[in-house]
Amino acid sequence: MSVKIFDTTLRDGEQTPGVSLNVKEKLEIAKQLDRLKVDVIEAGFPVTSEGDFKAVKKIAEEVSNPTVAGLARANKKDIDRAWEALKAAKKPRIHTFIATSPVHMEHKLKQSPEEVLESAVEAVKYAKSYTDDVEFSAEDASRSDKDFLCDIFEATIDAGATTINIPDTVGYATPQEYGALIKYIKDNVPNIDQAVISVHCHNDLGMATANSLAAVENGAEQVECAVNGLGERAGNTSLEEVALSLDTRFDYYDIKTDINLKEISRSSRLVSHLTGVQVQPNKAIVGENAFAHESGIHQDGVIKERTTYEIMDAQTIGLKENKMVLGKLSGRHAFKQRLEELGYDLTQDELNSAFKRFKDLADRKKKITNLDLEAIMEDEISQVSETYHINLLQVTSSSGLATATVQMEKEGETINQSACSEGGPVDAIYDAMNEITGLDCKLRDYNIDAVTSGKDALGEVIVKLEYQSEIFIGRGISTDIIEASAEAYNNALNKIYEGE
Repeated sequence: MSVKIFDTTLRDGEQTPGVSLNVKEKLEIAKQLDRLKVDVIEAGFPVTSEGDFKAVKKIAEEVSNPTVAGLARANKKDIDRAWEALKAAKKPRIHTFIATSPVHMEHKLKQSPEEVLESAVEAVKYAKSYTDDVEFSAEDASRSDKDFLCDIFEATIDAGATTINIPDTVGYATPQEYGALIKYIKDNVPNIDQAVISVHCHNDLGMATANSLAAVENGAEQVECAVNGLGERAGNTSLEEVALSLDTRFDYYDIKTDINLKEISRSSRLVSHLTGVQVQPNKAIVGENAFAHESGIHQDGVIKERTTYEIMDAQTIGLKENKMVLGKLSGRHAFKQRLEELGYDLTQDELNSAFKRFKDLADRKKKITNLDLEAIMEDEISQVSETYHINLLQVTSSSGLATATVQMEKEGETINQSACSEGGPVDAIYDAMNEITGLDCKLRDYNIDAVTSGKDALGEVIVKLEYQSEIFIGRGISTDIIEASAEAYNNALNKIYEGE
C-alpha cells in the first residue's frame, strides 16, 4: 500500500508568521518539491493577492510532474481565480473548502448546517466544470459532528469531489480519536470508495505527525504536510517526519511513499533559507543535532555499530561527504558539472553569475563544499534587480562606539554616507544605508548562522525589515559577516523598491 504526499509549504507554510516569498523563490521551492517527488504541490491561494496568483500561475506553467493545486473558498469568485492560475498546469487541482464545526458555522460563517452543505455541493460542482480533479475540505473537521461530516462528504463526492480532506485545523485531536474519526467516516460514507481520503493536521499540541500516521493506519490515503513543519501557528505535519517514519518503520506500517528521501536534507535547507525560518537544532530528521552524538556511551556505540544509537542512516536523507574538492583553480566545466549533480539546471547567464560568485568565494576559502555551492545558489535565487548596489564598506569600532561608511550606487549615481552607533558596526551600517535610501525601515529580526565549519566558514545573515506594515526578508552570504549583514539588508531594501 502507498500513501500520497500533498505538500502545502507554499500555501499553509507561507502563512507562518514573518514568512513572505516572492514568485521566483516560490518557483524554486516548487522545483525542489518536484525533485523530492511529492504527489501534489499546493502552490497557493490565488484569490488572496496578485503575488500569490502569479506564483501559482508560474508553477502551473513550469512544474509538470506533480499535481498543482490552488486553494479556493466555497464561492465562484475564488474558484474562478484559482482556475485562471491553474489552467496551464499539466495536472491541475482545485481545492475548495468550507468550515463544518458548530463554532465556525455559528460565529464565522453565520450559516446553518444545511446552508453549509448546500454551499459545499455548489462549490464542488462549479469547480468540477473546470477540472476533473477537485478536492473538498471540511475545515475544522476534528471539532465537527461526525455524522454531519459523513453527510457533507457523501454529498460532495456525489457532486464530483475526487479527494475529501478531514483537517485537524486547530491541532485539537489526539491520535486515538483522530484515527477513530477517519475510520468512522470510511465506514459510514456510502460512496467513500469513489474518493481519496486526505488528512491535514496542525501541530498546536505537538501531535500533528502522530495524528497523521494514526489516520494512515485507519485508511487515509493522502497526507497533507509541509517541509520543516511550517504553517499557521505551531505549523503543519512535517513532511520529513511522515516520510521517514513510514520508511524507517515499514516493518510496522507496511505503507510506502514515492518521496525521494535523498532530497529531504536539501529541501529542508532551501525552505529554511528562503523563508528565513531556521530549523531548531533538535528537530527530528533535519535538525542539526538529528545525527549528532555527544554522550561518550553513545559515541562509543555508534563507532562500533551505527545502529546502536541511530535508527536512520544520515545518507538516506542526502547527507554525504563531498569527495571532489572545488577550489580557486577549478574551471567552469567542473563547476557546472557539480551544480548539475546537485540538481541545478542553469541558463548561460545564470551560470556566469554563479561562477563569478564561486570564484570570489574561492579566493577567500581553500576548499569549496557542496554546502557552500548550495548557499551560493540559494542566495542567487533570492536576488532581485538592484535599485541600490553596495560599492564599498568601511567600519571602525572601539568600546562603546562604531562608525560605518557606506558607498552605494543607484542608476549610475554614487552616494556616500557615514553613521555612528553605540549598537555596534552592523547597526551603524544599517543607519547609513537608511540615510542613503531615505526609507523608514524597522529591523524586526536579525539572524546569523554558519553555513560550513572552520575559520573560513561561509556566514549567512537573514534580516526581516518592516516597511509600511509589510515584512521584507533579506539574505546575504559571505566569509565576512559584516559584508553578509550589509548584503542581507540591501537585499531586503531592493525588494521594497521592487514592490513599489
